[in-house]
Amino acid sequence: MKRALAGGAGDPRAWQRAQNAARRWAMWGAAIGLVFGAVLSAPASWLASMVHKASGERLLLADARGRVWGGSAVLVLAGGPGSHDAQALPGRLHWRIRPIWRGLRITAEQACCLNGKLRVELLPSWSGFTLVLPARDTAIGQWPARWVAGLGTPWNTLQLGGMVELTSSGARLEQVAGRTRVEGALGLRLIGMSSRLSPLDTLGSYRLALRSDAGTGDTATLTLDTIDGALRLSGTGQWAGARLRFRGQAQAAEGQEAALANLLNIIGRRQGALSVISIG
Repeated sequence: MKRALAGGAGDPRAWQRAQNAARRWAMWGAAIGLVFGAVLSAPASWLASMVHKASGERLLLADARGRVWGGSAVLVLAGGPGSHDAQALPGRLHWRIRPIWRGLRITAEQACCLNGKLRVELLPSWSGFTLVLPARDTAIGQWPARWVAGLGTPWNTLQLGGMVELTSSGARLEQVAGRTRVEGALGLRLIGMSSRLSPLDTLGSYRLALRSDAGTGDTATLTLDTIDGALRLSGTGQWAGARLRFRGQAQAAEGQEAALANLLNIIGRRQGALSVISIG
């Protein structure tokens, strides 16, 4: 036994193999360390580039500062490739990204628009990802409606005023193989809306709801109704995969027909006093 050990220890080929194995492990360790180091120190501009491409060049993290895992930027909406329209939110969005066992937890803050800290979970999969938005008793945030003018036509023509408020009782948005699946509920309140196409200071306030349960997650129901105002909006629709189908109508409240005639001609197809809205 002792002679075998002594022989093995004195074998130059065995010694060389051990040294080569040790060097390979050291090289792998160094490579992994470099990769982790690069990821941890990656500039925020990397994240800005990924968001820009993933959104079809419609969402921009402008003037990105800091790192991928913790940074800030100005949120800008744009009209896509070749568009000259762009609209920025005031102030800066601040974010922190932390790994969790299933994916990533993202915490965001923005003084102008978010109510406190927004925490979402991003869970990657082989064919897509899932975005988990927790339920909240209060609104997630409020954004100026004029921000959507950055998306170009028709929003730059409407030049909307007012505020858009987002609420959620808990929702999961799954992107799998190019198809989008929604489970849960999201709500938008369009508060004190106005448009440069109407002489009225305020058109009204509206409620838009998107809802789907676990059994019908492939198809989400969309409803629009009027809370108050001179412009009366209503409609229903479905969002299935990447396809949206919506049928609605708009009409003026009694006595407001002349003030809203131009706007009604633009937002839908006129049928007498009604303007018919059809998408998809």
